Amino acid sequence: MAQQQSAGQQLWATPTRGRLRKVVTVVDEVLLELGRPVATPVRRVAAAAVIENPWAGRGFVADLQPEVEDIAPGIGRLLTDRLIETLGGVEHVEAFGKAAVVGLDGEIEHGGALIHTPYFGNVLRELTEGTSIIVFSDDRLAAGEPLTVPVWHKTAAATRSHYQTVQIRVPDAPRPDEIVLVAAAASGPRPNARIGDRRQDPVVRLADLETAR
Repeated sequence: MAQQQSAGQQLWATPTRGRLRKVVTVVDEVLLELGRPVATPVRRVAAAAVIENPWAGRGFVADLQPEVEDIAPGIGRLLTDRLIETLGGVEHVEAFGKAAVVGLDGEIEHGGALIHTPYFGNVLRELTEGTSIIVFSDDRLAAGEPLTVPVWHKTAAATRSHYQTVQIRVPDAPRPDEIVLVAAAASGPRPNARIGDRRQDPVVRLADLETAR
């Protein structure tokens, strides 16, 4: 048992076996909206890991799974820990999201492989005590281009008040042979949220709207 625990601790300590170049954290705190103080200021955070693309330069790789299992869990743990620490505890994480940006020499599928599997998503979800499907964005971009990451409620995805975005930009990443993996979170809803909840919406059908016109 002691050996198994040691191996697990080593996995989290060295999540990419040398592929991690840098970690960037962006924090956005909304204090005023239309000049009015926000009753409870909301913090939105994006944590990004810049890693070497393990498939860059190898042409078309049919099976991405070995690298996913090797890289994704540790990066998921690293970024989620950063979110929780920045927001002051898991109880302050109300919404979450994820994203990947692939450098110009990679496939979008490379980023998708690392964030759209249980090896990343389940780590983020479990550590933040969430149950919702994790909303996402992905793209292939040159270094320094911004990416907008959506977030929504971690246990009630239909809650419109928590539909938000966090923008992150890493000036020197991704390089053509790199991937930027992102986990994002918010401590609360949009300022002055007041458009209701999808679960409480009336039934709206196209035929009814056309008749009303």
